[in-house]
Amino acid sequence: MRAFIEHKMYAEPDPAKLFYIGPMFRYDRPQAGRQRQFHQFGVELLGAPGPNADAEIILLAVQILQKLGLKDLQLKINTVGCPECRPAYRQKLQDYYRPHLEELCEDCRSRFDRNPMRILDCKNEKCHALAAGAPKLAECLDEGCKEHFARVQELLTASGVDFVIDPTLVRGLDYYTRTAFEIQYTPLGAQSAVLGGGRYDGLVEEVGGPATPGIGFAMGMERVILALESQNLLPVSDDTIDVFAVAPKPEAAVLAFTTVEKLREAGICAAYDYQQRSMKAQMKAANRLNAKFVLIFGEDELSRNMVTLRDMTTEDKDNNQQEIPIAEIITILKTEVQKNE
Repeated sequence: MRAFIEHKMYAEPDPAKLFYIGPMFRYDRPQAGRQRQFHQFGVELLGAPGPNADAEIILLAVQILQKLGLKDLQLKINTVGCPECRPAYRQKLQDYYRPHLEELCEDCRSRFDRNPMRILDCKNEKCHALAAGAPKLAECLDEGCKEHFARVQELLTASGVDFVIDPTLVRGLDYYTRTAFEIQYTPLGAQSAVLGGGRYDGLVEEVGGPATPGIGFAMGMERVILALESQNLLPVSDDTIDVFAVAPKPEAAVLAFTTVEKLREAGICAAYDYQQRSMKAQMKAANRLNAKFVLIFGEDELSRNMVTLRDMTTEDKDNNQQEIPIAEIITILKTEVQKNE
């Protein structure tokens, strides 16, 4: 938001559609899926106050996770009202929790005066049980907030998106308004949210900019990876290389070097020996790197403008190599690598 203000992006045509990705840090205690340093991907839509912006951002969040192949996700939505209707709800919550203060955890007792809505979101067993009987914000919403939330639901339903309304889903900061949402993957345990977001119409103004409506979400990348891992959706790590260039004689080193560069430009993963060691040592290096093919720039072959291409993936030692023209190395290797994939 500070960057949005500093670069006067609010003066450009609405809406601004932004994203960010990078490392973040938490002050609170690390736990499973909630590290001290983590990585976050976020999306923001600024300048659009309507429920269609909320629905678009929620749909984008759902689609990203679906594109990754994740199943068993649950979208939860709620409305946290606005500064006009929240004071009455705050009072109702305090009236409800006051007789139960001793039953609340230490964190929630401290929230009672500062931000009683946060008590609804507590994962402590007793606090969670008490939240079930707490007053619902829907009882205090003004007409504008009611209509906004109803329209968000209508748009999501029309788009074929399943969701659950969760009255305990809140946001702990005052600049949040109206729509709040989370996408959860329950097998992750207590920290089951892989993505969360909401509308924050008061934030830009709070940090020094003009009043600007906004909505966005943030995705914890480590949590998404944990979810992908649990569903066996992580890509298999391929620690092989396509080809290793072996130059037994120093005279062939320049040709091997330039050939490797050309192979890389052609999209073929290629390597060579930096130390110009013996033929045996270079072949060992090719094996350590799990090279699928070896290009041997032998003295005899080079005299005929040829090199030896050895297929390291076959156990047929009698038919695993061929001589190929230097001019056709790229073309032939492209074909061979594709066949080998």
